[in-house]
Amino acid sequence: MPKEISLLVLIEVKPRLRDKQIDVYKELAPLVLAEKGCLQYELKAVENKENEFVLLEKWESIEALSAHDVTEHMIEADASNSSYRAKPATVVKLFNI
Repeated sequence: MPKEISLLVLIEVKPRLRDKQIDVYKELAPLVLAEKGCLQYELKAVENKENEFVLLEKWESIEALSAHDVTEHMIEADASNSSYRAKPATVVKLFNI
C-alpha cells in the first residue's frame, strides 16, 4: 500500500510582492489538484506576517509527489519564483505514524 505524504512548504515573499504569490497559487491550484494522487493543495497566510505563507500539500504516495515535481507547470513555477520570493521555500515532509 502506498505511503501517504504531506508537505508543509514555508514561503516568504519579497516586500510588496505578496499578491504575486497569491496569483501564482491561484493559477497553479487547479492544475495541481487535477494531478493523479493529489489530495490537498492549499495556500495559507501566516497571521501577522504579511510576507509569509504556508502551502499545505498531501499526496497519495511519494511516487505521486515525484511525478508532480516534474510537471511542466511546476518546472515553470519553480523557475520563476525567485523573482518574487525572498528566499527558497523550506519544505517539511511529513508521514503518518
